[in-house]
Amino acid sequence: MATDADNPTLLQVLVLEWVDRARNMARFYVLSIEPTLFEDLALVRRWGRIGSAGRERIDLHPSRPVAQIELTKWLDRKRRRGYQLRA
Repeated sequence: MATDADNPTLLQVLVLEWVDRARNMARFYVLSIEPTLFEDLALVRRWGRIGSAGRERIDLHPSRPVAQIELTKWLDRKRRRGYQLRA
């Protein structure tokens, strides 16, 4: 039986925010696993100030489990820094 994790076209996107009004800080961080044209997967990270275009970095991974491990590492790092998942 196939699961969602077996579907290479399924996108996984997490949006995190860190807002501190006292310091006038409003930041976003987006983590997503996306398919590429070459049968591998990309962990795409986008970040910046809310309302700006921000920056982007793409890291290629050979399989979904490897990309998922990296996504989890980045999610843990950002949560330790105060980012929270956007509802």
